[in-house]
Amino acid sequence: MPLRLMPTRHSPFYSPFLALHAAGFLEREGIESTIRLPAEGESTGAILRRGEVDVIQSAVSAAWTELEKGASDIPIHIAQINRRDGFVLVARHPEANFAWPNLAGKTLIADHGHQPFIMLRWAAHNRGADLSEANLLNLGSAQEMEAAFRAGQGDYIHLQGGVPQQLERDGAGYIVAFTGEGLEPLAFSSIAAPRAFVESDRLQPLLRAFAKAKSWTNESPAEEVARILTPLFPALHVAALTAAIAACQKLGCWEGDAPIPRADYQQAETIFLWARGIQRAHPYEEVCHAGAR
Repeated sequence: MPLRLMPTRHSPFYSPFLALHAAGFLEREGIESTIRLPAEGESTGAILRRGEVDVIQSAVSAAWTELEKGASDIPIHIAQINRRDGFVLVARHPEANFAWPNLAGKTLIADHGHQPFIMLRWAAHNRGADLSEANLLNLGSAQEMEAAFRAGQGDYIHLQGGVPQQLERDGAGYIVAFTGEGLEPLAFSSIAAPRAFVESDRLQPLLRAFAKAKSWTNESPAEEVARILTPLFPALHVAALTAAIAACQKLGCWEGDAPIPRADYQQAETIFLWARGIQRAHPYEEVCHAGAR
């Protein structure tokens, strides 16, 4: 039976996960695979629980949210995809000397997803800005946000990599900041699977394939990675896809080995406690595969 993969969001930011299938790393381990891209409004966690996919791209913060709602049988996080925030701030006009306090009094179309919004607040806080001084718009999905910005709404927009580079290529916006730049590494996104999968003989071949996929994605020329992944991104020009991948490489999003470092997990926990995005700390072993570190 093929190994069925699914990302929670679709962006070049998750290239190491996408490369498992698209670049043939699972195939080289003798594993047939399929990939299901998320439709707007789909819950990846619900699809995983229904048994329609085997592994997903998620975040340890999603596990904390589930635990605090009383869930017990949560997906286990088995490998780290990103250790930095991959969101981007795009301005309507060029700003060679952009500083985060410039957001005061301006309208920012912000991604209000739980983790993206907390990390936006954290990034602003670390750069001497107070987001309460900006007019923050919650316009729904990334697609709805992009459409509103292209239609003239907002001074700035906060989007995951890929679309910002396309906006810039189209002359519809100008990248002024990368949210994760210069901040401490953290457990931002990871591969998760049901406990039964983690305890099966399917885990180790997946981990071997992912370690190779992650290294290839991080170390290969961005043009090569984009060439392989371009069929998954029909809405992006290959130049925009290449620029998004290069930005992730430069930021260090895909640095490190496959296991989720405890220090990165604890840094994410520190941020979520600061933002009151979670009520309490959660033991690493409750969320992450014991073979990680």
